[in-house]
Amino acid sequence: METLLLDREGVDANARMDEVIDAVGDAFAAYERGDALMPAKSYIELDQYNGDFRSMPAYMDAGEWDAAGIKWVNVHPDNPEKFDLPTVIGTMIYSDPETAVPLAIMDGTELTMKRTGAAAAVATDQLAIPEARSMGLVGAGVQSYTQLEAIAEIRPIEEVVVSDLDSDAVDAFVDAFSDRFDVRAGSIAEAAACDVLSTVTPSTEPVVSRADLGAHTHINAMGADAAAKQELDPEILVDAKLVIDDHAQTTHSGEISRSYEDGRIDDSDIHGAVGEIVIGDRSGRTDEDGVTVFDSTGLAIQDVATAHVIYEHASEADDVDSFPLVGR
Repeated sequence: METLLLDREGVDANARMDEVIDAVGDAFAAYERGDALMPAKSYIELDQYNGDFRSMPAYMDAGEWDAAGIKWVNVHPDNPEKFDLPTVIGTMIYSDPETAVPLAIMDGTELTMKRTGAAAAVATDQLAIPEARSMGLVGAGVQSYTQLEAIAEIRPIEEVVVSDLDSDAVDAFVDAFSDRFDVRAGSIAEAAACDVLSTVTPSTEPVVSRADLGAHTHINAMGADAAAKQELDPEILVDAKLVIDDHAQTTHSGEISRSYEDGRIDDSDIHGAVGEIVIGDRSGRTDEDGVTVFDSTGLAIQDVATAHVIYEHASEADDVDSFPLVGR
């Protein structure tokens, strides 16, 4: 059996967003049903290189299909300046759960962007007002693109407001989407007043205030994936209907981690996990809800689910490289 080799373009071409959203929703559901295995993310700290490696393995059974794999990813902040390389480089190994044959080795960086957008879309579908037409983005980096692409699959987004300190990044974002949306640069307050808001920054201090939000804004808090990071005014967490992806990860390194640690919020303030809403054990948006927040830290089952979609399409394509990694 040949192992497929997919670079960034190959991942992009075969990660059909509507299917990735469905698969990531299936992953959240499998996790809540107990049909997934996801050991804790492990770290190798390399202080001498000012970097680290992280391994994220997972298996999930969606019922009609199952999937297994591992993402090997790094964070090396000195890479751009010293080596002209990205700070983060990800590699996904997607394997056959029955035989353990590596079915594909694929770029994990593009895959991560796709699955992160899809996770926000799953949460938005459950928590945003049905008639949501406007979307705000705080942060115009690479993650912002798949946030809009994914959320526009499940809500009829028309107006988009993007805010970033880097005006060139904002201009590039506006240029990329101006043929599909009424998209413009704006302030953080203007972005936060939209029906849906995704925050995708590396900020370590709150950048979105409670007063900026609309009465029924749904927030996807995507940027805080380490204990030092924070994007939202803690008062937002106190007031909002708060949904998480995983309790251990979000209370350790998610948007809620600081407020959880200092006692501003506790478990009684957490409405539930997004997977609980997907399977019907918790309510999504109700008529009584105001602001809602999804705290996303990213789960390995999302990577595996996304890799499943990519592999299924790539295995049918004629222009994908492959090689005999496993011999008899």
